[in-house]
Amino acid sequence: MRRETWRSAVAGSAALFILAPVALVLYQSFLSAPFYSARAKLGLGSYAFILNDDDFWAALGHSLTLSASMVLIAVPLGSLLAFLNVRTDVPGRRWLEPAILLPLFVSPMVLAFGFIVSAGPVGFITIWWQNHIGPAGWNIYSFAALILVVGLTHVPHVYIYVSAALRTVPSDLEEAARVAGANPFQVARRVTLPLIWPTIAVAGVLVFFLGFELFGLPYVLGDPEGRLVLATYLYKLTTRLGTPAYNMMAVVVVAIMLFTLPLVLLQRRMLRSADRHATMRGKASRPKLIPLGKWRWVALALIVTWLLFVVVIPLVGITFRSFVSAWGSTVTVADVLTLENYRAINNVRGVGRSIVNTLLIAIVGGLLSVCVFTLLALASHRSKQWSTRALDFLVLLPRAMPGIIAGLVVFWLFLFIEPLKPYVTTLATVWIAYTLVWLPFGLRLISNSLGQVSRELEEAAAVTGAKRTVVARQVILPLAKHGMIAAWLLTFLLYVREYSTGIYLFAPGTEVMGAMLVNLWTSGNIDVVASLSVINSAAIAVGIALALRFGIRLDA
Repeated sequence: MRRETWRSAVAGSAALFILAPVALVLYQSFLSAPFYSARAKLGLGSYAFILNDDDFWAALGHSLTLSASMVLIAVPLGSLLAFLNVRTDVPGRRWLEPAILLPLFVSPMVLAFGFIVSAGPVGFITIWWQNHIGPAGWNIYSFAALILVVGLTHVPHVYIYVSAALRTVPSDLEEAARVAGANPFQVARRVTLPLIWPTIAVAGVLVFFLGFELFGLPYVLGDPEGRLVLATYLYKLTTRLGTPAYNMMAVVVVAIMLFTLPLVLLQRRMLRSADRHATMRGKASRPKLIPLGKWRWVALALIVTWLLFVVVIPLVGITFRSFVSAWGSTVTVADVLTLENYRAINNVRGVGRSIVNTLLIAIVGGLLSVCVFTLLALASHRSKQWSTRALDFLVLLPRAMPGIIAGLVVFWLFLFIEPLKPYVTTLATVWIAYTLVWLPFGLRLISNSLGQVSRELEEAAAVTGAKRTVVARQVILPLAKHGMIAAWLLTFLLYVREYSTGIYLFAPGTEVMGAMLVNLWTSGNIDVVASLSVINSAAIAVGIALALRFGIRLDA
């Protein structure tokens, strides 16, 4: 009985942690003014304002178009890359997979800056092209360019799902097709891909959902031409109206979640269906690779070309820009090389502190978040209690809440609850927001690790008279230790990368690198943007190196 009470207490606390932000958003959306205002009254005026705003419908249209375009680009290409790297003898398979996953961990803001300094109107590639070939035929600020960039940068999300499914497909049917005379591409199209079609559909729903979370790339690449998506429309509402527009912003948040929550639920249902229809081998065996012959080098060239465009060009561009004081068509590199952009970090208020705060949140905050995830996972571990089953669905709500929304709502909570007000400008708010945003991901990681512990070991300890807490402390947690370390390192990477969650929590003392990049870009300080982007990417590179050194899979 005491054990069930403990489970219920943990589940109840988690439910409060998840539902409080959602309830506050709904409450604020029906007010005529910010919730702290004495003149705030219940009504539908905020909904009427937003629904009659042409910019809202334009932003919604852009979000839908981007989401659909991402599916059309990322799903076929991600599925193809997964097939080539998992099922064929393409050269360099061992190092290709970590490279393919890199865009998952590089900040979208950094990638966006990199595309501008590389392929913008005065970008390095643009100037070289104009000097040696002719007029550049592209516009990095066009909607077509934005569609291409967001589509290609989301290929790894598809790759993770499809590559995992491909590893469960037996090679017998592929070998039979090869014996019948089918070439590798016919095998892929007619045999392999149809077997994993449910997983491909799940990846497509995920990518479509991620289109509604987009902020960094549309903000940097779309803002110069006034092109808004829902997240950037939300961000600019207060600026447009000239006063805090929390009630209007809450309506936009509700609108976003009305799209994202059904997509999250659909993805969950489809994923379970895909698992039920997975093709299983009766006997464990290593699948035979399909020989590509001379096409193996063409396949490698395809993967390398994608990596060059999505990772190498923007990162090399932003790194190069961090070592020059200015750039243009008449500038000579030798004349503008400098380290002043890095020295300027100490001269711009809050930038140096943002680096320290980010590492503190990623290392210490990441560890604390993993402790929270572990507590929740232990409470629901092998439990059939209704409260823990309900928690399994409640954790989907933060998944439907983009980072910029989570940060905004946590900011509101600290303003709304009087005892929390003194802490609104502390790192506690940032940590809580990060933990809320990544709760579904972290809980899944820890739950998977705990689930790998044999039930017999737990039952044997219980038979000897060990209490549940003793079983958890002496059996479950020691055996799941490697998975928890992996969760900590992956959380570190995600917290260093995170940028949108800290935007509304940005204040003296709470600066983090991601939000600082947004702030510096808005103020036009491209020099410090470049140097801080390099430092942010370097911290992520160190985290990835550590993860690979400990044998942790980046696609966990």
